[in-house]
Amino acid sequence: MADTNKIDVASHIFVAPTKQLNAATQMSTWTDSQAYADIVGFICAMNEAVKDKKLTEDFVVERKPVERLVSMLQVISTWVDDIPPIDQPQRFGNKAFKQFYEKLLSESSSLLKQALDETFHGCIPEVSVYLNESFGNATRIDYGTGHELAFLAFLCCLYKLAVLAETDATATVFCIFKTYIDLCRKLQRTYKMEPAGSHGVWSLDDFQFVPFIWGSSQLMGHRRITPARAVEQDYYESFHKDYIYLAAIKHICSVKTGPFAEHSNQLWNISGVPLWSKVNSGLIKMYKAELLAKFPVIQHFLFGSLLTLAPNH
Repeated sequence: MADTNKIDVASHIFVAPTKQLNAATQMSTWTDSQAYADIVGFICAMNEAVKDKKLTEDFVVERKPVERLVSMLQVISTWVDDIPPIDQPQRFGNKAFKQFYEKLLSESSSLLKQALDETFHGCIPEVSVYLNESFGNATRIDYGTGHELAFLAFLCCLYKLAVLAETDATATVFCIFKTYIDLCRKLQRTYKMEPAGSHGVWSLDDFQFVPFIWGSSQLMGHRRITPARAVEQDYYESFHKDYIYLAAIKHICSVKTGPFAEHSNQLWNISGVPLWSKVNSGLIKMYKAELLAKFPVIQHFLFGSLLTLAPNH
């Protein structure tokens, strides 16, 4: 990760993150910022941590924060069960999501108090904002890669504060992030959420992007599962419990009909790349160029005291 300059939690002044990018002309300020370096550094560090590793392999969850954060997400998941979709004339954007979101806003701080040691409770007014932004927009009832980015920001902040440590990196992806993605898919399915932007233009499967980055890292060096085979039913049905990428392909095929090349053209094109290492490096470049460098996505990003627009040194 980028140099995080250890933060003294006791003396640090936390602030609620706010929108600070108001014009496309400010994009160079963003790409030169400490926040950008930290987010990219975080993505690359997690990418390295899961290289050549299966979800089902034994890995040690060494510290309580990982377990507590997974439990927090599991609690949020139970709310979806408690708040069923309502009958309404519109097919998409079930208004029950607004009730779920109101519950999230009212209870996220208390959930974080349970998940974080008391030492870190001062950061909750700041990090809770990123958590709240991670599940979709309650007005439009949509979800997109900007919301996914908010969850990366939430996790990145926890690393900057040393709530999470380098030894937690594999578990951050395989436990925390995977639980988050499963929850997001549950929300999208239950409340018929719309893809944010123009039909999910900023994502690879209408909603997500990062599972494909970290998922392709897992498959580097795999002799049997090539990028071409990853989109074949026999392979994604057999290996989806081991690999995030194949779980994502399986999910797509469960919610979309017709030829894969037609409903998921970008992923179909990626399947033509011969090596996972090329897929992985290409996806990271694509994420920087097609998401982090796009004002329509980044204009909604929020900056506080942990992720700032100050120049990165």
